[in-house]
Amino acid sequence: MTMGRVKKLSIIVYSSSVDRVHYALAAASAAAASNMPATLFFTMSAIQALTQDEKGNHGWSKLGHSEEDTDGAAWDANNKAIGVAGFEELLEACVALEVKFIICEMGIRIRGINPTALRKDIPIQHGGLVTFFSDADAEGSIIFI
Repeated sequence: MTMGRVKKLSIIVYSSSVDRVHYALAAASAAAASNMPATLFFTMSAIQALTQDEKGNHGWSKLGHSEEDTDGAAWDANNKAIGVAGFEELLEACVALEVKFIICEMGIRIRGINPTALRKDIPIQHGGLVTFFSDADAEGSIIFI
């Protein structure tokens, strides 16, 4: 039996680790660059990655790493120094490639995140799991990160 190409990539971004959220952005941008629609559904602590404080500091820079004792800003600086795409670069690529961003309403409430803290430079749709699954494709893949 031959399997065809996946028609859509849908990613639930749950992790509060900068390296895992970074990888979700890398996967979504790679899919979109390959003409495969992609959706990122941010929930729980991962939502912080798409926030910005009143001074303009990005929330992802404060996220921890899953395996190293470092914050997002330091890890991102190291990545860029070794030629790996930075967090902002991947976010910009996702926006430019029309990756869909959905923020989980339940996650916003549970984590106590003020919706006004969400970044304005990212087209974010508010929704829930029904929104996410309605957006997914029967011939697509769903990944949980």
